[in-house]
Amino acid sequence: MKLDDIAALNIKGFLDEAEARMLHALAYKASMLGPALEIGGYCGRSTVYIGQGCKAGGGVLFSIDHHRGSEEQQKGQEYFDPDLWDEKEQRVDTFRPFRRSLEAADLENTVIPIVAPSDLAARMWSTPLSMVFIDGGHSYAAAFSDYTAWMPHIVPGGYLAIHDIFPDPNQGGQAPYYIYKLALGSGLFEELP
Repeated sequence: MKLDDIAALNIKGFLDEAEARMLHALAYKASMLGPALEIGGYCGRSTVYIGQGCKAGGGVLFSIDHHRGSEEQQKGQEYFDPDLWDEKEQRVDTFRPFRRSLEAADLENTVIPIVAPSDLAARMWSTPLSMVFIDGGHSYAAAFSDYTAWMPHIVPGGYLAIHDIFPDPNQGGQAPYYIYKLALGSGLFEELP
């Protein structure tokens, strides 16, 4: 699937086109080293870009999300989307649109959804990963938990990507920026241009 065809799917999400294309290219390179993993699939926007990169390289993508929305996506919060509210269940449900996105992008044999909290999935994880994309909860506790749980599984030469890095607190939350600084400070990762 061409990148322009992915954009034409109009999948809900907060990933801009330039970031999406960069993740696609990174996933393609990473797929040569092993499976990739994303934390926070939401409705599948990042999943489809990363998944297509993995597919092109013959790899797979594990996508972890509890599909109940993050803190800021709950009813009454800044990023609440009423289209994702399940009236019967009285909670957010992003799994249905996520599955539709995978089907529309022909990724049902490339993306492996894991419907669970990230920390729960990490407890017994043993598969080495070529790439980890962190875009789960944006609280300090959630971001730090995702980083500490998944960073050790990245193979040498693999990639760690973090969404929503804002050095200026006026532009956005600081939790992703905090774990980005931890990763660079660890000496295990180098910033890509």
